Amino acid sequence: MNSQVQSLRNTLVEGLRENAGWAIGVGIVMIIAGVLSLVLPFAAGLAVTAVIGATLLAGGVVQMLLAFKAGAFGRGLMIFLLGLLAAVAGIYTLTQPVAALASLTLLLAAYFIATGVLAAIAAFQLRPSQGWGWMLANGIITILLGVMITSQWPLSGAWAAGILVGVHLLSGGVALAALGSAVRKGVGAPR
Repeated sequence: MNSQVQSLRNTLVEGLRENAGWAIGVGIVMIIAGVLSLVLPFAAGLAVTAVIGATLLAGGVVQMLLAFKAGAFGRGLMIFLLGLLAAVAGIYTLTQPVAALASLTLLLAAYFIATGVLAAIAAFQLRPSQGWGWMLANGIITILLGVMITSQWPLSGAWAAGILVGVHLLSGGVALAALGSAVRKGVGAPR
């Protein structure tokens, strides 16, 4: 390992060791949030939709303000139009959260199908290298997940985003809590 990478690793481990309790605590909060998302996927999906809507609205307003500073109907016209589009999308998402969640779910399904196909193609290009089968399995599972979400759409809008957020929070929380615990015990001590 080169010295810069080793130094960065030592700094990271030392920082985690000094804040291991926080890492464990944040991990536990993420685990609880993940379980809640899995138990209440529709509510979690609506919460994600609200955050996306608020973010789009805020970003759009800021872009439009920038456009006025730059001269909205001159040099800043495109910035203004992009900001207006983001603000309108944000308002729509906030005022029509169920429809927005259904749309996001359909987009997610299309993303899964496309990435699954690409992963399967990449797997066949890697064949017969070791591990190509795992990539193929990942591609097939991802395609099946996308097809499952699509075949149940729009009903899948009630569960898909919340379940995926829940799994992400749960796995991230477990990893963070485990890492915090490991560095607290000295398992990840720098060499």
